Amino acid sequence: MTEPTYSRLILKMSGESFKGELEFGMDADTLQYLSHQIKSIVDLGVEVGVVVGGGNIWRGADYEQRGMDRSTADFAGMLATIMNALALQDALESAQVTVRTQSAIAMPSVAEPYIRRRAIRHLEKGRVVIFAGGTGNPYMTTDTAAALRALEIGASALIMAKNGVDGLYDSDPMTNESAKKYDHLSHHEALSQRLQALDSTALSLCMDNSLPIVVFDIFKPGNLKAILSGEHVGTLINDVASS
Repeated sequence: MTEPTYSRLILKMSGESFKGELEFGMDADTLQYLSHQIKSIVDLGVEVGVVVGGGNIWRGADYEQRGMDRSTADFAGMLATIMNALALQDALESAQVTVRTQSAIAMPSVAEPYIRRRAIRHLEKGRVVIFAGGTGNPYMTTDTAAALRALEIGASALIMAKNGVDGLYDSDPMTNESAKKYDHLSHHEALSQRLQALDSTALSLCMDNSLPIVVFDIFKPGNLKAILSGEHVGTLINDVASS
């Protein structure tokens, strides 16, 4: 391969993808696997930013339903993303990948503050940048943070890593064996059909700024590298209507 399909990207990973077969927390083997998948595209010369969720540690929506203030629950979730970011940072460093973690919540003892120009400079130097703390604001998901960071750093695409789901379907493939997979959709089609690829705020941001999205299964070995090699993997969402 001469030129990767996308020269700079944001990889969005849910917190749930970190727990492997565990019910809660982080699985060391899974972190090692994910770090090597990221390394495989860094070695191609791709500039990689990563946004991580925190659902393996804390799910703010669950605590809100139990009566917790929404903003408080969301801030606790942001702290969970910082824990995941540090764990991924360590796994990447063990795989000989240079990493910087930036947090939207000030935590100078463990992470740099998020500064757009500094993040871009890290990427230009071949460092992976992990963006933690969501957007730093309650009521905003980490999907929205991923779309926002992708636009801020001038990424070519937002790559949404899923756990065991190889793209978007017209219904839940886990419960409906007849669910139809979409190979390609426009942003508007994904938004109007409420396919839950990512939340509507994030999807609207991508649509308004013509940012392509790829939804794929990261736990199929080689999938991430195949996307950068120009192969069709998962579901592509862009500003071209499906035929």
